[in-house]
Parts: sequence; C-alpha cells; structure tokens
Amino acid sequence: MAGHSKWANIKHRKGAQDAKRGKIFTKLIKEITVAAKIGGGDLESNARLRLAVDKAKQANMPKDNIERGIKKGTGDLDGVTYEEGVFEGYGPGGVAVIVEFMTDNRTRTVADVRHAFNKYGGSLGVSGSVAFMFDRKGQIIFSDDKDFDTIFEAALEAGAEDVKEEDGIIEVVTDPADFETVKNSLEEQGLKSQSAEVTMIPQNLTPIEGKQAESLMKMIDVLEDNDDVQDVHANFDISDEEMEKIMG
Repeated sequence: MAGHSKWANIKHRKGAQDAKRGKIFTKLIKEITVAAKIGGGDLESNARLRLAVDKAKQANMPKDNIERGIKKGTGDLDGVTYEEGVFEGYGPGGVAVIVEFMTDNRTRTVADVRHAFNKYGGSLGVSGSVAFMFDRKGQIIFSDDKDFDTIFEAALEAGAEDVKEEDGIIEVVTDPADFETVKNSLEEQGLKSQSAEVTMIPQNLTPIEGKQAESLMKMIDVLEDNDDVQDVHANFDISDEEMEKIMG
C-alpha cells in the first residue's frame, strides 16, 4: 500500500508487511526475476533491477536468494514466466485503488482480486478508470529523527521536485527519472531513508471513516496478502485516531 500522505497509514503498511516477511520475499523475487528478464542481469545497466535488489537488501533478503532470482530472469536457471499488469477500481467510500500484479496465472489473479473488491464493497473498473488520479513519482521517506532543513537543501540541490514534512515524517518527491540520482546523493551525505521507491502518488485524497474505512483496510490487507499482488495504491485519507481504532 503506497501513495498517500497519512504517515499513520504508512506505519500500518510497515507493520502488516513485517508480519508477512515470507510473502515480501516472494514478491521481491518476482520483481528481481522480471527486471532481469527484461533488462538483463547487470545492475549497472539495469535501473529497475538495481532498485529491486536495493529493496530486497532493505528487507534483509539473503544474497543467495537475490542471485537466484537474477539467474532465473536471465535464463541461467529454470524459472517461471510471469506476466505483469495493473487492475484499477474503487474501494469502499469511492476510494480509487490501483493494484499492481505479477502472475504466472492471470485467470487466478483476476478472480482473486475481483473477489477481494466485491467482498468488501468495492468494484473493479476498466483500464484507465482511476489511473489519471495518480502520478508516478519517486518517493523517499525519512523518519522524524532527521533535520528537515538539511534534507530540504540536499534534496533540492540533487534535483528533487518537492520536499515536505507531515506528522514528523519528511517526504522527498522526485521525477521517476531522477529518483536514483536524488536517492544516491542523499545517501552519500549520510542521510539514510526509512523507505525509497518509485510509486503512485494520488493527486487528491478521499476522506473515509467508520465501517467504510475498516472495510477498505481489510480489502487492502487481503490484496497485499496475495502472492500475485506486488503493490496496492489508494487515495484514502483516514485520521490517525480512526486508524488506531481499526488496528485495535
């Protein structure tokens, strides 16, 4: 789940993902394999593979797993052929949802995703039905122990589009083409991020509360729990208090 600017929700995502570390590895291996298949196994010349490997290292994936994923993608080891794509639709309360998937069985994935939407009061839409509400951007998140002015100056000098702070969390936004340059520049200055990825950021947020908010979070959890789903983006705005209630 990514793309919104309520950091209590990002904490929910992190907590949910930490509880599903095995599934995270499965998703990351798929991304590594597909990236290597499309662009080759050389990290220097394959930006998508570099990003996938960086994310795998952040998740503490063993080096052997990473290397096997690359070899499966380049054909040096036997592997499964994956198809990647996007589903779009609406969740409870009219929240726009984008589901990125990678699968070896599209029929199964379509059925699973449609079931999750229908069960929790959402509906799948056609291609392009909600994508226009999001922008693909590089997003680098820093926790509240970092100095905003330092990050602000360093990020803008490196080519970032925007730097903002909310609830003690600092967000650096970049054009996807500049993401690696900005990320590497910040790291070279000793500014270690909490997370860094190219993601879908919503242009506007849809307020949601009560039962609809609870249903939406359950739907997102079910989708993220699916091995074929790589990421879920939604333009919701749930208050910190509401999120705490949902998380119990």
